[in-house]
Amino acid sequence: MTSVHGSAKNEDTFKTSQFHFDLWFYFTLQNWVLDFGRPIAMIILPLEWFPLNKPSAGDYFHMAYNVITPFLLLKLIERSPKTLPRSVVYVSIIIFVMGASIHLVGDSVNHRLIFSGYQHHLSVRENPIIKNLKPETLIDSFELLYYYDEYLGHSMWYIPFFLILFIYFTGCFTPIKEESRMPLAALLLMGPSSLYYWYLVTEGQIFILYIFTFFAMMALVMHQKRKGLVLDSNGLFLFYSFIITLVLIGAWVVWLWNDKILRKKYPGVIYIPEPWAFYTLHLSNLHSAKEGF
Repeated sequence: MTSVHGSAKNEDTFKTSQFHFDLWFYFTLQNWVLDFGRPIAMIILPLEWFPLNKPSAGDYFHMAYNVITPFLLLKLIERSPKTLPRSVVYVSIIIFVMGASIHLVGDSVNHRLIFSGYQHHLSVRENPIIKNLKPETLIDSFELLYYYDEYLGHSMWYIPFFLILFIYFTGCFTPIKEESRMPLAALLLMGPSSLYYWYLVTEGQIFILYIFTFFAMMALVMHQKRKGLVLDSNGLFLFYSFIITLVLIGAWVVWLWNDKILRKKYPGVIYIPEPWAFYTLHLSNLHSAKEGF
């Protein structure tokens, strides 16, 4: 009986794994459309369709994201060739949905304020439309809204998100060297996937969370290598996507290194400007000028 259970365990641990092109494709596509695309949809679509006192098109994108993303993450966990800690995954999914929903509300109001002249490259109290509000306690309310959006919402959204990806990554090892190669489909998806992670890390201001996850991945790869295990195609796809993301973040920081206005908003040791702050500072006026012309 012991040998039977032992062999079953080995089969579970080193089950043959194929590249999950369908899940990674849907995951990348919905990330770009529903996450990156939601503020763009809010700005492009006419206000007559989505009045300022109603949810915007981007809000509906966010609602869809809050449903589809946890579903795809659960499907990834199900496809893992290794049995993973389901309780941790389920709790992480619950926190993820709660955090993304908190962010939905805060982000909705903050992005709608753009139409009233709110400038994302400035702090809440420095914004022209807010700094003169009376009574001044209203400014505290907007700062609370910003806290829910940028801090609490992001933390409860992204920490479980990266935790689930890492848990999935722990099951992406195999003793079969032939499985440690990526098909052409994975190579084609790597560019869009890496670029999205760049947007996620910079716009979400979660570089520390990202880099700790990446270091944990590196440590796990080196640890498993000593056991004679290598990454399968799915693990390679995720690992290389994170490496390319790091290169893109470095290029982004170097490009904006001498921007004094953005430096003022991001004064800390880790200087990583948000893409939307860059847009409102350098591109929104250009976009308005073209529309007027």
